[in-house]
Amino acid sequence: MSRLIYVQNLNNLTRKPARVKYCESFGCRARGLTFRKQLATDDGLLLVQGNRDSRIETSIHMLFVPFELSVFWIDSTLVVVDKVIAKPWRLAYLSTKPARYILEIHPDRRDDYRVGDRVKFQDA
Repeated sequence: MSRLIYVQNLNNLTRKPARVKYCESFGCRARGLTFRKQLATDDGLLLVQGNRDSRIETSIHMLFVPFELSVFWIDSTLVVVDKVIAKPWRLAYLSTKPARYILEIHPDRRDDYRVGDRVKFQDA
């Protein structure tokens, strides 16, 4: 059973928080958003990688993902450390700083979180 959470931006409480699937199992992380035809504006994933911050372990690919994503890397102190618009079919994206979480949401939400923003995870 999937668990849904809100990712609240504590630096900008006026924005609607992203409501995403919390993905910590290997299977959930491996599947990610691959093979989906589209992504709704209010849909997404929060990928949880291990129990420490890392650049390598939080790299992502866009193979078999036919649409763009807003991707935000969040470290273990719950601060956004990097962001990018990920393009379809790209081999790899890597954060410029170590992170533990990867938030993947609709590209229209690219301005919802900025590098340096603090976030909070809350059950939906």
